[in-house]
Amino acid sequence: MSLADTLTAARGRDLITGPVVDADVHARVASLDVLRPYISSTWQSLITEYAYTGPPGLVTVYPPNAPTTTRPEWREQGAATSVDLLQSQALDAWQADAAVLHCYFGLDSVRHPDLAAVLASAVNDWLVAEWLDRDPRLKAALVVPPYVLADQVAEIERVGDHPGFVEVQMPVRAMSPYGHRNWWPVLRAMTARNLVFGLTWGGTSSAAPTPTGWPSWFMEEYAGEVQVYMSQLTSFVGEGTFQKFPSLKVAVHDIGFAWVPTLIWRLEKEWKGLRRTVPWIDRPIGQLLREHVRFTTAPLDAGPPAEMVRLLEWLGEDMVMFASDYPHHHDDDIADLLTGLTPEVRQKIMSGNARAFYGF
Repeated sequence: MSLADTLTAARGRDLITGPVVDADVHARVASLDVLRPYISSTWQSLITEYAYTGPPGLVTVYPPNAPTTTRPEWREQGAATSVDLLQSQALDAWQADAAVLHCYFGLDSVRHPDLAAVLASAVNDWLVAEWLDRDPRLKAALVVPPYVLADQVAEIERVGDHPGFVEVQMPVRAMSPYGHRNWWPVLRAMTARNLVFGLTWGGTSSAAPTPTGWPSWFMEEYAGEVQVYMSQLTSFVGEGTFQKFPSLKVAVHDIGFAWVPTLIWRLEKEWKGLRRTVPWIDRPIGQLLREHVRFTTAPLDAGPPAEMVRLLEWLGEDMVMFASDYPHHHDDDIADLLTGLTPEVRQKIMSGNARAFYGF
């Protein structure tokens, strides 16, 4: 079922009657050539001299012909490579009032620190000029170079005050858990500008994507990514990051939310016996996460509507934000989530929660 068909079916059952905010749509850099206008002549010469075609990690995280990368019916059209395609295939199909744009370019596989910084700046300038300036419905997550934290801070300071940026995109696989205090200068730069920490799919290609090593197949890696998300949230909690940065907001993208109540249950169970080792955690962990974290719906992994109602009751109706995850293919029917909910809760998920969280 296409996005438009899903929307039509849901609206036909009067499940989506108000505004829609899509908290996760994607822009894709079709080739390095589209970034050249935003790269200095010196670096353009070096890129030409070395015949550099872009970060190699991109195709590892998003295999080009995998349905989870792009819906098959859109693949030949170059889905997500232009604002026109985004408008016709996602924004207009969902009649979205606003959307948060993400661009994963595989910068974590760029080991040259200066080149990584140049490419991050080019992506951000391209997002402004070719996307944000062309559709007022769009807001975006800015990207940062992966390994030099001072360069991350510098890029946030360079473009973070632009009104089109509401988030900083931080791939879930990183060189260390994001709660560690070495990340605190980056978090300080984000919170000073009221930017959301966007925990997104992908990340460093130098470390195994599982806690115990390298899998053999993409299916293993794809299914196991949830473990890394769990580790990052556990790090935020255990390291006292939310106490250090009371205004920090974390949006968790690309992984759904059905797994979250079990994580909260386990963390609170262990906290009760070990709280003396983390005295800064001064309230139940579920409450702490509800104050700081939101989850997008895609991939939904929906069960029966009655069970989705129970799941949302455990998690909290304010914790979930609708996302199409355009152009990825998940076979999600948002109606499976919305069927058993009241109109007020449906509207929170489809629009209200994202508006409140991002300050639209």
